[in-house]
Amino acid sequence: MSATLLGSIARTGVPQAALRRFLALDSVVTTGNGLAYVAFSAPLERLLGVGQGLLLGLGVLLVVYGAAVGLLASRPQPPALAVKLVIETNYAWAALSLVALAVWFTPTVAGTVWIPAQALTVAGFALLQQLALRSVAE
Repeated sequence: MSATLLGSIARTGVPQAALRRFLALDSVVTTGNGLAYVAFSAPLERLLGVGQGLLLGLGVLLVVYGAAVGLLASRPQPPALAVKLVIETNYAWAALSLVALAVWFTPTVAGTVWIPAQALTVAGFALLQQLALRSVAE
């Protein structure tokens, strides 16, 4: 994602709007990723070297989580506690992805690239949401 795109998403005179936009972007990406894991778990298993059953289960979890984040983003003023939960969950997902790569998974080359890339993306969402939440509280 380019800095220009993120800058245009964050550009607003209303801090709540930036927070809601970052939550919505997280929702779209997470739900899309989850749908891909559900719909294409068999070919993704071969591509990434991660088990089909795990991808299917994670896909369902990501679709539900993405929908919940989308619901939160749709609120005019998302509750700070719920946003903090999303932020912490995103940081935990990113960390666990990297631990899984180092300890449990034996991915293909594509999986070795994909897993840290998605972890960094999720950590980036958490950071953007954290900064936006901080600006709402000021």
